[in-house]
Amino acid sequence: MSKKWYRVQKLKAIFILALAVILTNAVVSYSNTVKLISNQEWVTSSYKVVTQLEILQSTLKDTETAQRNYLITADANDLQTYLAAYQETNSNIQILSNLTAQNHQKRQWISLLEPKISNRLNILQQEISLRQDQGFEAVRQQILSDKDRQSSKEIQQLIHDSLEVEQNLLQQGMQQSQASSQKAIVTFFIAAVVDLVLVVLLYDLLWRYIKQLQQTELALRQSENRLRAMIDAEPECIQLIARDGTLLEINAYGLAIMEVESADVLIGKPIDAVIVPEYRAAFANLHKSVCQGNKGTLEFEIVGFKGTRRYMETHAVPLRNESDGTFIHLALMRDITQQKQAEQKIREQGFLLDVSSDAILVRNIHNQILFWNQGAERLYGWKTEEIVGKNVLQLLYKDISPQLEDAYLRVMNKGEWRGELHQLTREGKVIIVESRWILIRDDNGQPKSILSVNTEITQQKQLEAQLLRSQRLESIGTIAGGIVHDLNNILSPILMSVQLLQKKLPDSQSQEILQTLENNVKRGANLLKQVLSFARGIEGKQTIVQIQPLMAEIEQIITQTFPKSIICQADIPKNLWYVRGDATQLHQVLINLVVNARDAMPNGGILRIAAENLVIGEHSAQINIDAKVGSYIAIVVTDTGMGMSAEVQQRIFEPFFTTKEVGKGTGLGLSTALGIIKNHGGFVNVYSQVSRGTQFTVYLPASTSRETHLLSPELESVTGDG
Repeated sequence: MSKKWYRVQKLKAIFILALAVILTNAVVSYSNTVKLISNQEWVTSSYKVVTQLEILQSTLKDTETAQRNYLITADANDLQTYLAAYQETNSNIQILSNLTAQNHQKRQWISLLEPKISNRLNILQQEISLRQDQGFEAVRQQILSDKDRQSSKEIQQLIHDSLEVEQNLLQQGMQQSQASSQKAIVTFFIAAVVDLVLVVLLYDLLWRYIKQLQQTELALRQSENRLRAMIDAEPECIQLIARDGTLLEINAYGLAIMEVESADVLIGKPIDAVIVPEYRAAFANLHKSVCQGNKGTLEFEIVGFKGTRRYMETHAVPLRNESDGTFIHLALMRDITQQKQAEQKIREQGFLLDVSSDAILVRNIHNQILFWNQGAERLYGWKTEEIVGKNVLQLLYKDISPQLEDAYLRVMNKGEWRGELHQLTREGKVIIVESRWILIRDDNGQPKSILSVNTEITQQKQLEAQLLRSQRLESIGTIAGGIVHDLNNILSPILMSVQLLQKKLPDSQSQEILQTLENNVKRGANLLKQVLSFARGIEGKQTIVQIQPLMAEIEQIITQTFPKSIICQADIPKNLWYVRGDATQLHQVLINLVVNARDAMPNGGILRIAAENLVIGEHSAQINIDAKVGSYIAIVVTDTGMGMSAEVQQRIFEPFFTTKEVGKGTGLGLSTALGIIKNHGGFVNVYSQVSRGTQFTVYLPASTSRETHLLSPELESVTGDG
């Protein structure tokens, strides 16, 4: 027990003694170190002042030299050299001022030096200005003056004196620093002897500590091996890159990517050696950012040691170096070559889809648009960025029709559907498309999206409708012609009998009855004549007809006979071409159209008649089945009346079809007008909207006959353009 107590006390005494020695050594060392540091700082400060004075002397000389060169040569490069030296001189003066800010004695001679240098620089600048304004001869005398030399000598002498004083002070400081160093060395040896005793006493403690460190190192090595195995098992390239861009570490997968068998081939080498040249600048910028403590990602291409090219995606994170607080580059790289190839294939497929003239779109099962090609942009008017993610049903359809629901159910059940749909464009225009839907499924066979390919057939459908209407009118005309022939055979003996009875029954009552009967028979015959005009066309004597006087006459009739609530607007050019036709029949057509316009505006409105010369090309001729390529006169009659529905527009040229009240129309006016127009080789277009009015456009072929040029000289001057 006493031994143990003695050992404890001995250990305590040794510990106290060691602590006292350490404290004493620390105090002495601290005192010596403070003195040494103070001397060293003083020496360093003095050395910096000497160095800065020498630099100032050199830069001032360079400034004067560059200024003299410019004054002599007037070379812009010399001027640039002077300006750079000028700036550097000012900067050196500022640095020297900062270095001597804490030393009062040095500030005194700096305060003398600064204004002299500033004054010298001003003189140099004035000489340059004088050289630029008045030339070299003007500044030559000033350069050679004693005042100029004296200014430069004073500055150089002042700098030389300052350097001499400062160098003497520097020498004294270095001697004091050397003495302090020797004293510190002696103190160090004394402390070393004392510390050696302490080392012997503490050997046992250190030996135990080292043994413990060995055990800790073994544990760390085992942990490092486990971590290395985990990193090598990672299916991504992991690299540790030094600040200078050389490789420090790389895992097994990274070696496979680089196509090498050993890390020794790569360690210590620049990492950008395998990067394709066009990506090196971007990688260097990323590496610089990471070494500043920032994260980043980058896609780039590398070439392995066996020549294999790969696209890589790196996720770069900064890794702090605990020794100096700087950052190194930890890179986790993933091979995205297949992804890039797939993206390229998708881009190529997208380009092919954009080349297609059809509208191709893809929507998910919730009807949200996923893809929209350029053909769809041209057809519907929406750009891709405006349409993606929107509901296709809300954009392209007025309402959900049974046909649309049936198409959706059929494509979901059978995988495809084909049919015609009425859709809307961005401007609200209704178009007809031939649509083909294909169901796309995911890897599990579940419905994923619907691919639609739409081809516009609006023009085709309009031509089909025109053809059907023309065929229907032709059939009606054929039937009407036969009926008219039979009815004429019936009315002829009736009229003859009435005329015979008028001679045999002279009394007034019989005459009145027979006259009424005769009038009705003639009215019926006239009605049949109109039907026959529609059915077979009206033949009459055709001559060269001027449209402008004809329309002027119609304008006069409208102005004089129509209600004042109807305002007539006429646009009748004087240089209208001529047509070959029957003026009376054309007059009947125009009268019929303006009368219908009047009846469509019972409460008044605007009735506009206009005409123009135009040439119909191939495209326009394809739109209308009755049109042919050539020159035409277009006569337009427009009203702001009640308008017509689409159903009414389909039937307006049928005989006996009328929307007027009973007794106010026979339904033969437009059918007769159509017969006259067709007999003249023309055609008519109708555009109408309910409550917004109607527009009839009559197209009559312009005459190209020599008869046009055989007219009077007055007419020739009018027709010169045609």
